[in-house]
Amino acid sequence: MSKLALHGGKPVRTKPFPGWPFFSEADAQAVARVVLSGVWGCTTGKIVGQFEETFAEFQGARYGVALTNGTTALRLALLAVGIEEGDEVIVPPYTFLATATAVIECNAVPVFVDIDPETYNLDPRLIEAAITPRTRAIIPVHFAGQACDMSRILAIAKKHKLKIVEDACHGWNGRWKNKGLGCIGELGAISFQASKNLTAGEGGFLTTDSEELYAIVKSLHNCGRLKPRPDGTLPGRLAVHEKAAGNWYAHFLIGGNHRMTEMQAALLLSQLKRVKKQTDRREVNAFYLDRELAKVPGIRPMRRDSFATRVTAHLYMFRYDAARFDGKPRQRFLTALKAEGVNASPGYPMPLYKQPLFLEKNFGPYTGWKHSRPDLDYGRVSCPACEKACAGEAVWLSQSTLLGSRRDMDDIVKAVAKVQQYATEL
Repeated sequence: MSKLALHGGKPVRTKPFPGWPFFSEADAQAVARVVLSGVWGCTTGKIVGQFEETFAEFQGARYGVALTNGTTALRLALLAVGIEEGDEVIVPPYTFLATATAVIECNAVPVFVDIDPETYNLDPRLIEAAITPRTRAIIPVHFAGQACDMSRILAIAKKHKLKIVEDACHGWNGRWKNKGLGCIGELGAISFQASKNLTAGEGGFLTTDSEELYAIVKSLHNCGRLKPRPDGTLPGRLAVHEKAAGNWYAHFLIGGNHRMTEMQAALLLSQLKRVKKQTDRREVNAFYLDRELAKVPGIRPMRRDSFATRVTAHLYMFRYDAARFDGKPRQRFLTALKAEGVNASPGYPMPLYKQPLFLEKNFGPYTGWKHSRPDLDYGRVSCPACEKACAGEAVWLSQSTLLGSRRDMDDIVKAVAKVQQYATEL
């Protein structure tokens, strides 16, 4: 009989890995206090404001705005830096849909630039070739919680006078040269969606060091209202509205209601107390897996750059080489791994530009591309590193898996090594 659990052998483990979310009685009490107070909205409550100050400081930013979700954070950030009809924004193709659709919802054009095959982050070596006179911004995604090469991206942005909106939805609490991810460019977008390392089921956040951008985002997320400083003034180009600012029924920008609730903020504040300890464990376990899995033929952990001084490990990723597993495809490897008690994912099935949305340009009323890029055809885009990752290379483990013990990590290594040892039997 085969030793593989896939064919009736004894699995490496039957015990489940840690689940998500973690919660406590203190979390429930924090939410209950808000419910019982009868003050649920942030326009009359104080909890959201407290969370904004606490989380911005936690990240290392001067200002922060709590929002409905990370998708909204990306779109409002692009609007705040002035993205308009037909502008082009450089994005990676290996990311969640919202990174690119936020650009479309600003009536602008996503331009896909390939990823570094060693990190799956935006490859700075390829950015300048994609810049045109219409390019206005870059969205580096700190994928899986590891910092992008921001030194090179900042230099490119400065040279070409481009804005940087960081997608730190995976990377908040991570660090680049000891600076918080999301606090390096003009604005940083963060998500508290259900799978994220800090969650209220949904929720988002924007960080910035610019008082003017902060005031714009506050307005955009609150129906276009403007709140003046204590002395009655407004920063930067908003100063023209000082006389009417502060009137609840005066609306100055094309904003909407993208406000976080008091219940969400209370839950996030409570959970934030555990974040440092959880991040420490994820990072230690991720680095341990890097070291041990690298010993298994056909498994290549992602490169860890020295400038990434803290890795949040929202995902743990490695690269699968089918040639070292008797030519068996990734899905067969994953099926065998699951039978051994380790559930892993292939991640994204295709680059964003191969999604029907982009191939068919189903952008609804957002037709800015027709004026700036009438020949736009995402079917002609080719990003080989991303395509290889999607087609059969990338393997993901969830962030909650990394909250396990050292013995749990050893089981992951044993399961992968066992499948490799008996690859001819897959």
